[in-house]
Amino acid sequence: MSHPKITLDQWRALVAVVDAGGYAQAAEVLHKTQSTVTYAVQKLEQLLGVKVFEIQGRKAVLTPVGEVLVRRGRTLVDEAAQLEQVARELSAGWEPELRLAVDAIFPTWLLLQCFAEFSAEHPDTRIELIESVLGGTTEALLEGRAQLAICSALPAGFLGDVLMQVPFVPVAHPDHPLHRLGRPLTREDLRAHRHLVIRDSGSQRDRNPSWLGERRWTVSHKATSIRAACMGLGFAWYAEYIIRDELASGQLKPLPMVEGAQRHATLYMVYADRDAAGPGIRKLADIIRRRVQTCVEGGHMAAQSQPPST
Repeated sequence: MSHPKITLDQWRALVAVVDAGGYAQAAEVLHKTQSTVTYAVQKLEQLLGVKVFEIQGRKAVLTPVGEVLVRRGRTLVDEAAQLEQVARELSAGWEPELRLAVDAIFPTWLLLQCFAEFSAEHPDTRIELIESVLGGTTEALLEGRAQLAICSALPAGFLGDVLMQVPFVPVAHPDHPLHRLGRPLTREDLRAHRHLVIRDSGSQRDRNPSWLGERRWTVSHKATSIRAACMGLGFAWYAEYIIRDELASGQLKPLPMVEGAQRHATLYMVYADRDAAGPGIRKLADIIRRRVQTCVEGGHMAAQSQPPST
């Protein structure tokens, strides 16, 4: 394998010239002289035997070859920056703050038990939780706002492990008109009543979702939706684990459906960058995996909430 002819500084200079809009602007961004930046790009062209720019009128524009080199060079520069960030985080040891994005269908009571166990051993480590829905979890990963995510779909370009299967059930207050029908319900029965919907927290959410009908309330948080359902203001499909207390207390009751009485979703645990993950985020991830496995295998998901053990 031959050694690269082009240095990282030369690639960085080329990318900066394009991104900043000129040699003078790139020099300012890179904190170098304009002549140094110009020489770096000219040296790159000489060593590779290509022309990166061509003059059109009074403006220098990228050649087709230049477009390819800038695109690949930008990736190289970005990866180098990410590698340096990994080194800084690893050398710093234990992280002062952990950032997680967790989909709303993951049971809050279980997540808080995991936080409590972690904090009992590491009380000075701050935890920032992004409570998201669907696309919002993916965006938190892509935008670098979360080191770890629990999401219902694997974002493109990321790998993750299956954490758990989540059953969904249609429910309403026991006195809701749907329950008073006293028979198995059809899709048409549901259309006549208010559907409680939790909004996708991602900025690219579907603007025209296919819900059951026009009678619906759309809210931003699961707690609001669950409260509305407990007040008899509508029906909804909820992850069974997040309404276990409401089911146990009789505030909510499963709707007797002819079909579609239960749906399932898969939750994945995804690192933003597994190599850059510090000991703190790895420790918390291990706690979450262990507690999920214990609860699922022990049948505790449907039980009443218990104080977290430490």
